[in-house]
Amino acid sequence: MYVVVNAAQSVDGKLSTRRREQLRISGEEDFDRVDRIRAAADAVLVGVGTVLADDPHLTLDEEARRVERLRNGRPGDPARVVVDSTGRTPTDARILDDAATTYLLVSAATTPERREELAEAGAEVIVAGEERVDLVDGTSALAAAGVDRLMVEGGGEVIYSCFAAGIVDELQVYVGSLVVGGRDAPTLADGEGFVEAFPRLELTGVERLDDGAVLSYDVDGRA
Repeated sequence: MYVVVNAAQSVDGKLSTRRREQLRISGEEDFDRVDRIRAAADAVLVGVGTVLADDPHLTLDEEARRVERLRNGRPGDPARVVVDSTGRTPTDARILDDAATTYLLVSAATTPERREELAEAGAEVIVAGEERVDLVDGTSALAAAGVDRLMVEGGGEVIYSCFAAGIVDELQVYVGSLVVGGRDAPTLADGEGFVEAFPRLELTGVERLDDGAVLSYDVDGRA
């Protein structure tokens, strides 16, 4: 499986404000870039925090891209994946509609009753890990289900977890021209953070879009 992490952040590395409210960092050119990456993916992954805060749909914006996928024998929209260790995804979340397949990666800490509720709401529930989702096992299960290219859209906790699990192949970051500040505002990679064995990145491209820039990196393990 090939894993691409995509994010938009302020100049000071924030994904949103300390209130964790959705923040417009980029513009139309970058929105189109993100839609292209989604269209190329078999599935789009977010953490449950993003679902609770933003209630995203994670489907394609451009109908032409949806039609092209169908012509190529693929589903019109990529599958959606939520990392949700304890099954907190609301059963009425937009991500559980029938627009695309939705996988919920949960841990064994999610009760069987809750798993059944989520399955009845439209999710394909995958148990991976005991107390927290094991992303290596989870992505292996997704690969077995036919997901060859996975796009990770965040937030900061799940992006850190992906790097910590060593599953990231590529990172694309849009850096917008604003300063957000706030020691409690989420960053690109939250979680516990690294104190050694930092992920190794190789800068492969810089592109100006809107009033910001996209930085592209290949990820080569940890050092």
